[in-house]
Amino acid sequence: MAQLLLELFSEEIPARMQAKAEADLGKALGDALKAAGLEFDKVQTASGPRRLAVVVDGLPDKSADVREERKGPKLGAPEKAVAGFLRGAGLASIDEAEVRADPKKGEFYVAVIEKAGRLASDIIAEAVPEIVRGFHWPKSMRWGTCDLRWVRPLQRIVCVLGGAVVRFEIDGLASGNETEGHRVHGRGPFTVTGWEDYQTQLEGAGHVMLARADRKALIAERAEALCKEAGLELVADEGLLEEVTGLAEWPVPVLGEMDAAFLDLPPEVVKLSMRTHQKYFAVRDPKTGKLAPNFVTVANIEAADGGAKIAAGNAKVLSARLDDARFFWDNDKKAGLDAMAEKLGKIEFKKELGSVADKVERVAALARELAPKVGADADLAERAARLAKADLVSEMVYEFPELQGVMGRYYALEAGQERQVAGAIADHYQPQGPGNPVPTEPVSIAVALADKLDTLVGFWAIGEKPTGSKDPFALRRAALGVVRIVLENGVRLEIVSGTLAIASIRANISYSRSGDEVLLRKVDTLIDELPEFKSLFDRLEKLGREALKDNGSDDIMELIERQLNELLSFFADRLKQYLKDKGERHDLIDAVFALGEDDLVLITKRVAALGKFLDTEDGTNLLAGYKRATNILKAEAKKTGETYTGPVNPDLLREKPERDLHSSLTTARAKVAEALATEDFEKAMAAMAPLRGVLDTFFDNVTVNADDSAIRQNRLLLLASMRDALADVADFSRIEG
Repeated sequence: MAQLLLELFSEEIPARMQAKAEADLGKALGDALKAAGLEFDKVQTASGPRRLAVVVDGLPDKSADVREERKGPKLGAPEKAVAGFLRGAGLASIDEAEVRADPKKGEFYVAVIEKAGRLASDIIAEAVPEIVRGFHWPKSMRWGTCDLRWVRPLQRIVCVLGGAVVRFEIDGLASGNETEGHRVHGRGPFTVTGWEDYQTQLEGAGHVMLARADRKALIAERAEALCKEAGLELVADEGLLEEVTGLAEWPVPVLGEMDAAFLDLPPEVVKLSMRTHQKYFAVRDPKTGKLAPNFVTVANIEAADGGAKIAAGNAKVLSARLDDARFFWDNDKKAGLDAMAEKLGKIEFKKELGSVADKVERVAALARELAPKVGADADLAERAARLAKADLVSEMVYEFPELQGVMGRYYALEAGQERQVAGAIADHYQPQGPGNPVPTEPVSIAVALADKLDTLVGFWAIGEKPTGSKDPFALRRAALGVVRIVLENGVRLEIVSGTLAIASIRANISYSRSGDEVLLRKVDTLIDELPEFKSLFDRLEKLGREALKDNGSDDIMELIERQLNELLSFFADRLKQYLKDKGERHDLIDAVFALGEDDLVLITKRVAALGKFLDTEDGTNLLAGYKRATNILKAEAKKTGETYTGPVNPDLLREKPERDLHSSLTTARAKVAEALATEDFEKAMAAMAPLRGVLDTFFDNVTVNADDSAIRQNRLLLLASMRDALADVADFSRIEG
């Protein structure tokens, strides 16, 4: 068994691409070897700023011999069929095929194809060039006169099998057994015979740490140790740690000192300047928890002075960056958020949805409406919404887009705005991902919900909905954000009516004006039905015929209803995913959603109670009885065309089991209604539990399809009554099992 070492050595590979490229190369090589019939023990990979490496252990000298039998046509088959068989099997004439007999099918041709195994070196020499030419990089380039595309110009290819070079060329670059080490400490070249030799030389004289995990661990441990020695604490940053791991072949963390005067800038600005521009780790004072006038940079060289000059040079560069940040900070404070907000009309939010200023107007109106529902002050919610997007035109956010909202909070506090207003400005973008916390302050909740709901309905209105894996406007994230904010804060908000309010705000959706009195009357009707949202409807433009036709409807009510139903389904999908991640069943969510409920808190409570009930023996058996009853009703409806709705006639209940079932249903339905009125869903489920026994007894002792048509009809209505009783709790037809 032999070992294969492959290294692709190039100019600097972007740090963010290294880990995936390492995994992709290992998989591609392993798949190619297996496809060619070469089995092996294991594949290991490594990557760094200038190289991707793969080592494959346990390769045989050659692939196994292959014997294949290919069945052909019957004797006497048409000439075309025989000719096709010969071509497919690679036979020169039919005489080279065997004739075999089958008692049922008669005689037929069989081609016996034997292929001798190939040398592993030949297979590798073919596979590697194909892998390199077809390798996918997020961005790639060509150089010189070659046609090869690679992330950066390839300089060397090491390909050694069992100590011997596997010979091939890729656009004039020949494979060999020489590699390079660190540019300063050990350039080489180094002649290698296999992985152990390769690793020993590079990690020794070559000063190259090959494994990403080793470099990452060294950076983290040494950086923390440097800070501890100085009485400081490293500010953890996993993303930055991953990035600098890909920037240095021989990482050497260095503790530097910056001008303490810059610490009067917002800490987010200081940290982002360090991280984004310089790839430095921030450092804090463990006693105060505030940033210290220090940083940790990761050098790619061991300096004779211990890194003093490196630290000084980096501090100088950082000062220049922070000088710029201070300039932006001072200018923005002079301007103020109110002045910034006036410029939002010059920024297009989306052509069909108007400017950012238009969006601010919609969000401010909705935030005011939502405020009482979430326990927030309406004036504060509206003010926060009007200022929430203002920092988008600030110089600081222009330089650091990641600080949108964060800087708005600081500018609001500088201007003397209330703490709740400043907090809402910072929080209204949250949560931006599954791991981000949701806003918890009432004003922040109102603005965050208003912002996300407006975005969702606006894009729905113009037909920009997510399709498949494409979601360029992050609408799934916005909907999940709404779900999380509502559930994690226990917000009692009806999504349908709340969304309906936003759907009406089409003033900035470029609808043409129209004097159509019919449309206006329908809008007035809609306002009357939802008086709590009147202030939003007052801003509704006169909807033009052309705009309605573009949406496939001549009726505003039909248009809005259709869009809202689609959007509610979209919310349902996000809620399903959220609850599924929490361990809840998707079919139970469907069963509850089918009731038309749109209060997400109540839906979640119903789902939890329903799941708990169905986990009991009573719940399981009652579900089985429900399905049996509905199957009988469906079968009869198919034969008679009846829907079986209406009251049960007690006088026609001749047998005790059916009278008991009717009585139990009446009692259970009353108890369920009482429990649902107080939102005690567990009590509602408990009220249904006694139905299990009487329903089983009914099916065991009563013949539904009685000879007497009136009695049969009454018993079918009794089953329909049982179906309807359970429908008060959930749509049991949607529950699996």
